[in-house]
Amino acid sequence: MPEAAIVDVDGTLVDTNYHHALAWYRAFREHDLTIPMWKLHRYVGMGGDKYVAAVAGDEVEEELGDELRGRWEAIFDEFIPEIEPLPGARALLVALEERGLTVVLASSSIQSHLDPFLDLLDARDLVDDWTTKDDVAASKPEPDLVHAALDKAGTESAFMIGDTPWDVEAARKASIPAICVLTGGFARAELEEAGAAAVFEGAEELARRLEAALAAA
Repeated sequence: MPEAAIVDVDGTLVDTNYHHALAWYRAFREHDLTIPMWKLHRYVGMGGDKYVAAVAGDEVEEELGDELRGRWEAIFDEFIPEIEPLPGARALLVALEERGLTVVLASSSIQSHLDPFLDLLDARDLVDDWTTKDDVAASKPEPDLVHAALDKAGTESAFMIGDTPWDVEAARKASIPAICVLTGGFARAELEEAGAAAVFEGAEELARRLEAALAAA
């Protein structure tokens, strides 16, 4: 059985994916760029350093990338008071800890975005560690975030819990399996096609069926 669980935060433990899409939409609109919301959502979970080019092209990234990321960050700040944990999120963290796993939250967020989520989940004294943007050179789907979390966990015997194909790809590149939940808005078939070892409805079901998830991992 694995020794550690590397747990994504946005879309897995806290209900933020559509807030991220809306923040990006508004940031692009300020520059008279209208990117359809469906497309913006499809790339949520990919790191901000890659996001602009993925949804709008290399030219927009070159001209406006840093400015768009700055505006996305500021707009998302306004949404934080509205954000809530997903059902069963803390129960999942408790179940992982009770199972004897080292639990590291894998976030590429800036610290000011992660802090309120740690408080919402009452997770500071529950999990073993967490990552932030400062821990990685490149974001998902590159494996840097997973490697940083594994370093903090002190073991390579681990699996990842996430909600997007980008989580699955990053885990695969780091040579660990991924278990997924549907709460990020991606379909079961998409996550399975990306390579997820198992897919659960959300953190609540995953906490109840943790032994099955561990066996799959």
